Amino acid sequence: MIGAAWNLLLGFAWVVLTGDFSGRNLLAGVVFGYLVLALIQSQVPALAGHAQRLPRLIGFIGFFLKELLLANLKVAFDIITPPWYMKPGVIAMPLKARTEFEITFVANLISLTPGTLSLDVSDDRRVLYIHAMFLDDEPELRRNLAELERRALELFL
Repeated sequence: MIGAAWNLLLGFAWVVLTGDFSGRNLLAGVVFGYLVLALIQSQVPALAGHAQRLPRLIGFIGFFLKELLLANLKVAFDIITPPWYMKPGVIAMPLKARTEFEITFVANLISLTPGTLSLDVSDDRRVLYIHAMFLDDEPELRRNLAELERRALELFL
């Protein structure tokens, strides 16, 4: 979070120093600030890992949009075709997420994906109960959900 604040401050400093108060110039300042912080992150311990966050975020957004599209297509196909292929069920997924924020983030991402819904978290915060429309291949569903959780948690490293 410190890196993001410094990046924004460097962007504002760029705008003030150039005298061009446009959004495009602010974006240029933020990009230049990001590059500067990426160069000095090895020298400043508070900035450790800052340069890797943006590529991870972009990769996660691409991954989630792909999963969202595939889930939408699967649900739409099942709705459009006369025989329904869904086999609903509830699974218990062990969580690697530990903080309340991480658990909430993962549970909401799962609920955003069509065909899955987060139902509850166990009292010890180690298991997430999920309702799935397509439980015909439970190991594959578990692998996909574990991959979603792994990528989501990488954003907070």
